[in-house]
Order: sequence, then structure tokens, then C-alpha cells
Amino acid sequence: MRLLPAFALAFALLPQTGALAADPTPTISIEGKGEVTAAPDTASVTAGVTTEGKTAREALDANTKAMTDLIATLKAAKIEAKDIQTSGFSVNPQYVYPDRDANGNTPPPHITGYQVVNGVTVRIRHLDDLGAILDQLVTSGGNTINGVSFLVDDPSKLLDEARKAAFADAAEKAKIYADAAGAGLGPVVSITEGAADNGGPRPMMLKAMAPMADVASVPVQPGELTFDVDVSVVWSLKTGVD
Repeated sequence: MRLLPAFALAFALLPQTGALAADPTPTISIEGKGEVTAAPDTASVTAGVTTEGKTAREALDANTKAMTDLIATLKAAKIEAKDIQTSGFSVNPQYVYPDRDANGNTPPPHITGYQVVNGVTVRIRHLDDLGAILDQLVTSGGNTINGVSFLVDDPSKLLDEARKAAFADAAEKAKIYADAAGAGLGPVVSITEGAADNGGPRPMMLKAMAPMADVASVPVQPGELTFDVDVSVVWSLKTGVD
């Protein structure tokens, strides 16, 4: 009996190259986008008090009194304590920078007083009260209002609708491409949702809403919010479809 060398025997047992490389299943990857708009049901306001005094103590005492009045006004407007959050507090010296003297020297700056800033972020859950509350904030001593933003308190159902719309958009485009290629769509291979833009919806003033009932209040227009979702879907392709 003739024995094969070890390397020749190992080579003879290896499968043919063609048997190793099975034809991969063709796929198609499509991006879809879904958008849903909705009227906001909540507002967030950042407001506060800025005071000045010759000493830090004087400025702080004045600020404390004004902020106490401002928070009392919010509570009187039935804003719950959980919806009032301190969002900024600072005590800063105020400097004067003298001009150069006759010799061209610049004297060092010196402190002329102090400024205290205290702010709160307030969540307002009844938008019909927003204009009146803004007016009351100023009346009670608030002299700093940095902005008003609108949001939907629980956007989960809206985002689910946007997801359905995003998938439908991707599926419609995938069907067009598959038909053009003479193929058919097979099972879904993967679905990947894109990251939310800035962690949430973008405010868009798409249309005017009804004016607030209290004509003496600050006029506000909530507009609408847009919630959008991006999705990437991969389908297998059925080739040879008429």
C-alpha cells in the first residue's frame, strides 16, 4: 500500500474553494424619516432677580427679598414646588476701570459695588395661565426673564407615531428601488433608529394659536412642536422576481 505524504493528504481533504464561498444574500439599505407635529401642553420659563448694592450684603438682602416675593407669586399662581427649581445664583463685584493718568499709567480697577443674580426655572403646565404669570413675575420684582420654551410633557406616543411614519417612508422607497431592479423585498434584516436631534423636539412656529383669554396678560403664541425620527432599515432582496 502506497502512503501519501502528510502535506499531500491534508491538501486532498480540503474542500474546493467554490464550496467555501456561498453566494451572499443580496440586501438593500434605506433611510426613512418620520415627522409628527403637535401643540405643546407645557411651558418652561427662566426668570429671576438682579440686584445691586454697595456691599455684597446689601445686594444679597435686596435680592433675597425680591426672590421671596417672586416665588410667593408663583405659588399663589398654583405652581407646585416641584416645578420651581433654582437654576442660577451668583454674587459678583462691580469694577470701575480708570483712564490713564497724565504719565500714561493705568491705575488698577477698584470695586464700586456688588451684583447678585438669582434665577429659577419654572414649569407651567396650564398654558392658558402663561401670559398672566409672565406679567405677575415682572410685577413682583422679576427683572430677568431669559426665555420661554414650549414642550409636550409626555412625547412618547408622538415619537411612536413618528417611528411608524419613518418605517413606512423607508419601506415605500425600498419597494421602488426593488421594483426598478427587478427584485422583490424579502424579510427585514435589521432596523436602526438614528439618535434624536438635540435630545428632543425642535420648536417651530407653524401656525398662530388662539390668543390668551386675559387681554391684560403678556401675549404668547405657543405654535407647534415637531417630533422627528430617522431610521435605517435593511431588507433582503428576492432576485429573479418578475
